This record gives sequence, structure tokens and C-alpha cells, in this order.
Amino acid sequence: MVMAKTSFKLGKTSNPSMSKEDLSKLVEKKAYELYEKRGKKAGHTMDDWLEAERIIKGKLSK
Repeated sequence: MVMAKTSFKLGKTSNPSMSKEDLSKLVEKKAYELYEKRGKKAGHTMDDWLEAERIIKGKLSK
């Protein structure tokens, strides 16, 4: 699966009642950014996803 390179930032204006689908899309985009940053090396899918969740949820809780 090939995804377009994306970058996003979340600020204090983020909607705290974001749907699970929207949250999942943000995590997916961030996980792909982490994959790209690592040189697109396979074998770290779960690590990328979990790190992306941590990052996104951290930004949403601010």
C-alpha cells in the first residue's frame, strides 16, 4: 500500500470529541511518517503504530 507523504500538526484547537475513525486516520498518517523517517525499512509496523498513537493522543490531551 502506497500512501502520499503527509505531515500534520495538532494544536489546542483539536476537537476532544474526535471520532475513532478520525483518530485512526491521524495515527495512520503519523505511523507512515515514522516509517518514512526510518528509511522505509520493513519490520517495525507495530512499533510505528504504537508510537504514532502515543504521539497523537499526547497532542490531543494538551
